[in-house]
This record gives sequence, structure tokens and C-alpha cells, in this order.
Amino acid sequence: MKAIIEVSRRGAALRSARAQLMSSRRGVTPDFMLSFESARTLFAELTPARMDLLGTLRNIGPCSVYALAKAAERNYSNVHTDVSRLEELGLMERTTGNRVSVPFESIEIRLPLTQEA
Repeated sequence: MKAIIEVSRRGAALRSARAQLMSSRRGVTPDFMLSFESARTLFAELTPARMDLLGTLRNIGPCSVYALAKAAERNYSNVHTDVSRLEELGLMERTTGNRVSVPFESIEIRLPLTQEA
């Protein structure tokens, strides 16, 4: 499964949710969809450091936040803050034993260059 992150107009998130629901009813595992209203918001939430954490965690597998901070060679407090936000966004999740993991094989970011009318 992959995560699709996009910048879209208001209402587009609702359309995406409907499409996901229809896919799941047909027995197809839907991709995870996350929408932001602007590129500025997307990049404020998905900073390079947070994207690096997703990649590091995907490479090493489920682990504690402490082990992730060591693997990423970053301060534990900052990693803890980033992990909490990535969990809120649905891009990381907790497993048994309070380990964090990335449930996606890939992340696709869609950034339109023009505004839809």
C-alpha cells in the first residue's frame, strides 16, 4: 500500500474519501490519501527531517522512538515531536510494545502547478 499526499482544493478530500470507500467495498485495498490546501502547508508539515525519519524507519523496521532517534542520529526530543505529528497525520503508527512503524511501501506527493477552476 502507498500513501498519496496531495495539494487540492476544498472538497477534494471528501471526493478522495468517497473513492477510497468505494474501493474498499469492492475488495481493493485503497491507498492512504492525505490532502493539504496549499504547498506551503504540505511542506510545513512534511519537512525534510520528517521525510528522512519515514525513510529511516521504513529501512530499519518497527522500533522504539529512542532507537529511531539513534538510527537517524538526531535528538530524541525532536524525533519524539516529529513522530507524534507523523502519527497524527497517519503516516506512522504504533505497534504492540509501543514501537513505531511506517505502514506504507512508498509515498507519492502530487503537487499541481496550476490551480483548478
